[in-house]
Amino acid sequence: MENPFETGHIKNYVLAYSSVVVIMILFFVASTLFLDIEQQEQKVFDTNISSIESAKIMMKNIVEVNSSKFKLMDKAY
Repeated sequence: MENPFETGHIKNYVLAYSSVVVIMILFFVASTLFLDIEQQEQKVFDTNISSIESAKIMMKNIVEVNSSKFKLMDKAY
């Protein structure tokens, strides 16, 4: 096996490594230039209490309807 430092092959290794680094940098620059950042609209929560109360009433009605279909066992096994 030949020593790459003595035969001049180290130059090829350095060029190959540097070309990979340059290609990585170019892809990074290209991806940041063409990246479109979308602006998200701000979410506003409804603080109207009447709609919250109506949702609670609806939820209670749903629970009542669902509870009539199934009955739990008196004793757990």
